[in-house]
Amino acid sequence: MTGITPNPPLDSVSNVLFAVKDGISTQDLLVNLSESLACAHALTCDFAFELDGSRREGALGIAQLIELSRLLAERIQADIER
Repeated sequence: MTGITPNPPLDSVSNVLFAVKDGISTQDLLVNLSESLACAHALTCDFAFELDGSRREGALGIAQLIELSRLLAERIQADIER
């Protein structure tokens, strides 16, 4: 009887844990990036409102950086669509 190998051999070329699949269009990548940044922004804002003082200000600063990054990604997407 053949069982499942509990620790399959690692790929000798790389030990990549996460990767982006080849062949995905730049536009689709940017859409996913924008959505991921929007989610990160929402989570950071929710978390920030549970904090006080400088920690809250720090979390809101991170949220602002995430939002700026999302706007940049959307601008690149709009430029590509032109």
